[in-house]
Amino acid sequence: MATTTAPTTQSLSHAVRWQSMAEARTVEAMIDYRDAEMARTALIESSLRRKIERSAIALTIGEATGMSEAQVQLRLSIADRVRAKTPQVWDAFIDGRLDFSRVRDISAAIEKLRRDESIARLDNRVLAYATSHTGAELRQWLRRFVQRVEADLAVERAEAERAERHVSVAHGDDAMAWLNAYLPSHLAAAIEARLRTAARKPADPDDDRTVAQREADLLVAWCTSSDAATSAVDANIAVTVAADVLAGAAAGFAESTDGRWAVPASWIADVAATGSTFWHRIVVDPVKDDVLSHEYLGRFAPDTLAAALQFLHGVCQAPGCMVPAERCDLDHRIPHPHGPTTGDNMGPLCRRHHNLKGHGLLHWSTSQPRPPTKPMVIEIYQPAPTIDVEYVPA
Repeated sequence: MATTTAPTTQSLSHAVRWQSMAEARTVEAMIDYRDAEMARTALIESSLRRKIERSAIALTIGEATGMSEAQVQLRLSIADRVRAKTPQVWDAFIDGRLDFSRVRDISAAIEKLRRDESIARLDNRVLAYATSHTGAELRQWLRRFVQRVEADLAVERAEAERAERHVSVAHGDDAMAWLNAYLPSHLAAAIEARLRTAARKPADPDDDRTVAQREADLLVAWCTSSDAATSAVDANIAVTVAADVLAGAAAGFAESTDGRWAVPASWIADVAATGSTFWHRIVVDPVKDDVLSHEYLGRFAPDTLAAALQFLHGVCQAPGCMVPAERCDLDHRIPHPHGPTTGDNMGPLCRRHHNLKGHGLLHWSTSQPRPPTKPMVIEIYQPAPTIDVEYVPA
């Protein structure tokens, strides 16, 4: 009698590793061919002929692999950089523990680092994270690593890029155009937050526009109406800043709670100096990660606890999910009424993962949520509300 073997998640993991190993073998074969050709052409007496034949190496590799010359050159440059500067990362790539997309992202971080000790530190630390997190999470981790390890140089690059801010218009087909703005991230986030909030306010029953259409129309109105252009930006943004950076004792960045962007802390200080900001300080219990010591009766968290949890976690707490916390439900890890309505028993879950958890399909340990990494959260409002709130555990 014939037997069948049901597929397992382990077989999926093996398939992914074999694919990563195949990528590594392809890159190794490219390197071997290039190095052999460089050695062969070194014996050519004519410098012109030698230059011509070497310029065709990438083309020949591309013909064999179905890649363009630019793709081949990119892979070779990434391989050379990673192999020479981060040998542990290279070994993990050859072994199939890292795929090429993660190696490419690590290579981009290496390119930004300027100090040998910083690159060595990256090589020692990145594998533990890269092999256990998604590509999006790794890119955020790498950005934070570069900003924290070489904060002074990262601030210099940010200041240089801020000088390049501009707006451009590209006209397309069908009577439409793209309006693009290259802006500091905290200002772009303020615009995004204001658009999102204003477009979702209750609309006229006869207004059949989608939310996206209302956002586009609002932006046009704000840019073309003098009254709208001079009105206060009603935006609610949360960032985290290390205490020494906030005090000016060290260079560093203020990072958004969802991890999508970060700006030099001095830029946030400039906003604070205008007097139009409102600050929340959230103190986290170092043992329980409880943002408030109070226990609330009932199922739903009050506004103060909800805001604290959103700013603390930043994103959905399901593994690998990057949905911003403000668009998530607040979930009881131990379900209500058995679990309390407290900071250490609640966290954001996007609606999809919340539903999966409710149906028992989210295989995620309620005793080991994604740990918060934000010991201090600063919330920026414009215009300033009149009430200040401080969260302090008992």
